[in-house]
Amino acid sequence: MATTATWSQTSTDYRTRVQVEPIRALAGQVAANVERVIIGKRREVELALIALLCQGHVLIEDVPGTGKTMLARSIAKSLGCTFRRIQFTPDMLPTDVTGTSIFNQQTREFEFRPGPIIAQVVLTDEINRATPKTQSALLEAMEERQVTVDGVTHLLPTPFLVLATQNPIEYEGTFPLPEAQLDRFMMRIHLGYPNSPEEVQMLDSQQRVHPIENVRQVVSAQDLIGAQQAVREVYVDRLIKEYIVAIVEATRRHPDVYLGASPRGSLALLKTTQAKAAMRGRDFVAPDDVKELSDATLAHRLILSPAARLKHIDARGIVSEIVNSVPVPGARVR
Repeated sequence: MATTATWSQTSTDYRTRVQVEPIRALAGQVAANVERVIIGKRREVELALIALLCQGHVLIEDVPGTGKTMLARSIAKSLGCTFRRIQFTPDMLPTDVTGTSIFNQQTREFEFRPGPIIAQVVLTDEINRATPKTQSALLEAMEERQVTVDGVTHLLPTPFLVLATQNPIEYEGTFPLPEAQLDRFMMRIHLGYPNSPEEVQMLDSQQRVHPIENVRQVVSAQDLIGAQQAVREVYVDRLIKEYIVAIVEATRRHPDVYLGASPRGSLALLKTTQAKAAMRGRDFVAPDDVKELSDATLAHRLILSPAARLKHIDARGIVSEIVNSVPVPGARVR
């Protein structure tokens, strides 16, 4: 029995209409700039920009050489924001990320020397090569937008975005991200290999100089902050919120899932659908927005049961199964 979504807006006087055209224009400018470097990955670029508009952090996961670092660098260069890169290694300490207090012999006082995490856009390259102790240094920064060193709290700049990369197939010298760390990433993105024409185009573009060298800033930090604030005003009907909660609750009841998505997952799905709607020129969220973003926002939050792992069941497949089985509120069954 097929369920056809016929949900649509039925009222226009329930809210103050938000201006989505500036949001759509800003996202289009950044996406076009990034695609000068990342060829043939429009959906993945848009997912990263959706997280950016929601003030969320992104985990870019794929095999080596697929452009994870280039995606992060091109986004950073497109924004009028301060940028720092952290190359994670097994011998890195938490203070190498957050900063440390150093005694100044001239003033006879301790001075805080900020670490690379204190920037607006932070690229944490190969995050799973750091030890769990160092990885935990990111938890406070990613969730609370602050770091605490020697009992003193230092606020992080606005906007603040962590773009982390990791290679899922490398096991030598790596430390899997704990569940608490994964849950703080709003999205996980997989780039994948380009097709043959796209790879030929990539060879052409990098024959003499890498296109990342020609990427320039296209929007300002203030424009981005304004867009982030406007995205929050995109209308989300109560039925849509109930649909999001139904999908998240289904992950908690699935027989192959040991631990389902957290309430933070529900919030991530809600916020990303608002950004996607605005990027599509709509000031309201539709069920299709929820369906399209469930995989990127929920799959990395699921902990599969031991039996499911033995059967090589994929979390993304489970989310897809749930999305296809949970009925859309207000839909008619044909």
